[in-house]
Amino acid sequence: MQNGITLVEGNQLYDPTGISIDDDTQTIYIADSGNDRIIKWKFDEKQGQIIAGGNGRGNGLNQLDWPTDVILDKKTNSILICDLNNRRVVRWLLEINAYGQIVINDIDCGGLKIDTQGNIYVSDYVNNEIRKWSAEDPEGIIVAGGNGKGNQLNQLNYPIYFFVDKDESIYVSDHLNHRVMKWIKNAKEGIVVAGGQGKGNLLTQLKDSSGVMVDHLNNIYVVDSGNNRIVRWSKDSKKGQVLVGGNEKGEEANQFDYPTGLAMDRQGNLYVADFSNHRIQKFLIDNH
Repeated sequence: MQNGITLVEGNQLYDPTGISIDDDTQTIYIADSGNDRIIKWKFDEKQGQIIAGGNGRGNGLNQLDWPTDVILDKKTNSILICDLNNRRVVRWLLEINAYGQIVINDIDCGGLKIDTQGNIYVSDYVNNEIRKWSAEDPEGIIVAGGNGKGNQLNQLNYPIYFFVDKDESIYVSDHLNHRVMKWIKNAKEGIVVAGGQGKGNLLTQLKDSSGVMVDHLNNIYVVDSGNNRIVRWSKDSKKGQVLVGGNEKGEEANQFDYPTGLAMDRQGNLYVADFSNHRIQKFLIDNH
């Protein structure tokens, strides 16, 4: 078990959720939900920069209302944001951060991903599905869930965060089913790859699973929010290994208070949005 390094302190953020890393520029992008803004933070700097929102809570194009995720789209030098309470996905150009452009409207968006082809994946936590938007499918197609709320293998219950691998398999953190589901491309149902043994704190269980990442060895990293810990599930394992936390909730370097978002850099180090501690923690992980 190890201690985290605080990248961003609690006096800079209020209820951070989704995060993403740009290895090339050594930068983290943070959905600073409680402040209705997106923060760009270079690792070696003491101050972040507001790059979207920050103009009060609202539905104007220069505003956000509880953003829950942010991803970088390098091809267009922009960021995509889940603007949760405005029920939309918005794009903000990094050069001109005065206002956003609505990309997808009328969606209960929780989490976002973009693949190497530029396809956008969005979780809809009300319709309990993940949709993929591409040039061929401007309306979006369902790629996980979409069969109502439930705990069957073809269902999800309040999905927010997820991960898309190079084969377009989707690992969904199935929040209120306390499990992670893997949906292979074009599958009609998912496979349980972490949790799914009821809500609890055993190594076979999760409680309110949130952020999820998968490394090059197919290890699955899950933010186990309700247990205040990060758990790693190796491929085909029936139980997880606690990497960080699990020491009751708290604000020490080895504790969390309801962690949410998760990101990973090229070295396999983990970054965690420690929601109720209002901070971003970095953990050096040996994943070789």
